Amino acid sequence: MTSLDHAALPSPVLDAEPSLVELYSAAWELAYEHVVTRDGVPRSPYMDEGFDPDTIWIWDTCFMAHFCKYAPDLFPGVESFDNFYAPMYDGAPSSLRIHHPDNPPLFAWSELEYVRHTGDLDRVRWLLRDRRFLQQHFAFMEGTPAGSRFPHSTIPTTAARVSGGYLWEGVTSGMDNTPRAPIQGQHGTSGDILWFDLAAQQALSAASIAELARLIGFEELAVEYDAHHARLAALLDTFWCADDGIYYDRFAAAPNDFHRVRTPAAYWPLLAGVSSAGQAAALAAALADPSCFGGPAPWPSVAHDDPAFRPDGMYWRGGVWVPVAYMSARALADHGHESLAHRASLDLIRHMARTWDEYSPATIWEAYSPTRPAPATAKDDREIVRPDFCGWSALAPIAMLIEHVLGFRVDATNDTVRYRRHLPGRSGIRGLRCGGTRLTLIADDAGLDVEVDGPLTLSLATRDVKLSAGRHRLPH
Repeated sequence: MTSLDHAALPSPVLDAEPSLVELYSAAWELAYEHVVTRDGVPRSPYMDEGFDPDTIWIWDTCFMAHFCKYAPDLFPGVESFDNFYAPMYDGAPSSLRIHHPDNPPLFAWSELEYVRHTGDLDRVRWLLRDRRFLQQHFAFMEGTPAGSRFPHSTIPTTAARVSGGYLWEGVTSGMDNTPRAPIQGQHGTSGDILWFDLAAQQALSAASIAELARLIGFEELAVEYDAHHARLAALLDTFWCADDGIYYDRFAAAPNDFHRVRTPAAYWPLLAGVSSAGQAAALAAALADPSCFGGPAPWPSVAHDDPAFRPDGMYWRGGVWVPVAYMSARALADHGHESLAHRASLDLIRHMARTWDEYSPATIWEAYSPTRPAPATAKDDREIVRPDFCGWSALAPIAMLIEHVLGFRVDATNDTVRYRRHLPGRSGIRGLRCGGTRLTLIADDAGLDVEVDGPLTLSLATRDVKLSAGRHRLPH
């Protein structure tokens, strides 16, 4: 493989914390090693998640697309989805196995986010009108019986839509050894629970399909998926515990009983747009609380005060997982808690940078300890997790830095970049792509220096500014 061309990447400016810019560059370098070429697959090159060269995972790949969107010419983000779509819905042969076809269904959300960066409506038409891949995947998660097997996967499905919600399990949900999965025999012979996050991810998919449909004028489809979203929103409200201010799973055999384990999965309904302002405030308070999800390494995978919490991580018994943090930050920022999302994102990236500096080898890890600058322990609580994991862990030093620390959000569907300055001093970005236009914006305490190579709307906190190609000096 040729060396990575850093000049083709957005270049962050953060004079107060150069270590975060260094980590950003390192994340891109490590991620570039995961751009692989392979014979016998529908789409090559593609993004490899870093677990197994012969296997691909849906939720790893979907999350990787959320940093690939910043350099789509170099990193095949949504293109990698074709290695799932083609075997699952076109019956195409592939030399890759799909592990857990009922992994979290995030394709529609990730496709929507990608088109906001590229403006590629031809892909949206191909997805929704020509191939119907997103509708088929939504239906697959709604109607496939647990235990189903498919030629593209050696793993049977575990998700199932039942009365009152969805059955699932820890490994398929992606949260492997989470204490959300109850002890066998609890509340019945199987201990099955209704997993609220699968309902929320389906709601997120429905909302994303509806928005994508409207981008191409497919109003009939948008109305259909608005109705799915409304149905799922009503279902998710039954998983809200007002006394504790959080979403809990419920026991299938005793559906009025909550399974009271607090995890950052609680932010999926907020991201899906089904939570009220009061619920959003309660979820924000949980992140601000150091006894729950707060602290110098925010978003542990189970609350600090839960009996199952392990200070070294033990995988999903407290380990800090970047994709869940990314999802949670987006949910909070989009629903009235942007400042909190900024502070927590900054804390997380600082924790990763300290781990890089203080733990050997210096790299980016699969998950992080919630209590010290170190990688998390694995499921045995002794071995450590995988190194060089970019992979989805590149999300924090790349996407969370751009979106929540520096304060940029891109929407190429209306040629707009939204900017919110969170930090004093000199900060900003060079070469941020919005469709075919590139933006450079450097803020200091006196104002903004902006350069664009095409017309663009810059959305500031107090006003929208329509920019022509060239250089501009703007007040805050």
